[in-house]
Amino acid sequence: MIKIISSFLLSLSFTFLYAQKDDFTRLQYFHNDSISCDLDLFLPSNGGNIDLPLMIFAHGGGFKNGGKGEGYDICRYLASQGFAAATIDYTLYMSDKSFDCDGQLTEKVKAIQIAVNQLWIATDYIIKNADKYHIDTTKIFISGSSAGGEMVLHAAFWDRKIMGMYGEGLSPDFKYAGLVSGAGAIMDINLITKPDLIPVMLFHGNADHVVPYGTGSHHSCPTGCPGWLMLFGSYTVFNRVCDLNGHAVLYTFCGGGHENSGTLFHTDMETISRFMKQVLGGRKSMEHYIIPTGKTNELSGEYGFCE
Repeated sequence: MIKIISSFLLSLSFTFLYAQKDDFTRLQYFHNDSISCDLDLFLPSNGGNIDLPLMIFAHGGGFKNGGKGEGYDICRYLASQGFAAATIDYTLYMSDKSFDCDGQLTEKVKAIQIAVNQLWIATDYIIKNADKYHIDTTKIFISGSSAGGEMVLHAAFWDRKIMGMYGEGLSPDFKYAGLVSGAGAIMDINLITKPDLIPVMLFHGNADHVVPYGTGSHHSCPTGCPGWLMLFGSYTVFNRVCDLNGHAVLYTFCGGGHENSGTLFHTDMETISRFMKQVLGGRKSMEHYIIPTGKTNELSGEYGFCE
């Protein structure tokens, strides 16, 4: 049963004090003749020899900018809660290309495919080094905001045999424990099938003009543009997973735009750890939280629960 909650108070004051340096280990998870990718691994200070659940974070930036430092807040917080956490670099394929309506569709898809493959490689690297860092390989979650949110949805549901680019890597049979996507979307909703279901936590502004909250075109591009790309956003993904009787949690920022793509990774991180603990505890839910923002625009009225 889906529970619609009319209001939700975000914890906007977070007072935990972090060490700001020397609290992570930098590891090179991939390199070839032209590419080198790192991850920063955060571990609990008192983790001991217990194998830990892990969250991997992928930053946003339209596949053209951004960096793994965007994930430091959530990684430090999760480490303080007894989890392992890693934030990754990946190839910014669109750094010299347009990711807007005047871009090329094939280049957009290639940017996502390259980044997703590197997330798979990072996952495989951690699995191969799990004993060294005391990681429980059956409890690996992925998360990301904006471009990172798109990455994790495709990483979870793409066929690795078909979409793989770098030869042998993450096993086709590997399944993530769950994912958290901020303002993410997937190119084909039919990729999400019952056998491939994993728990999902999604958050999105329902007035997002960059990545559709429901179903629409990337950057709200009109058909006929060279960069026209249909995407299925958080609301559509949430309903798909619920229809398949999966575990799904959605936070809707009513009237919010793309500026909310990273909100829960920085201002209400406890919601993410709570989701992870719920999944690890074997508890299943279908919940939709409505978060007022005080903003209204033409997209908000499309969803009755925001009126």
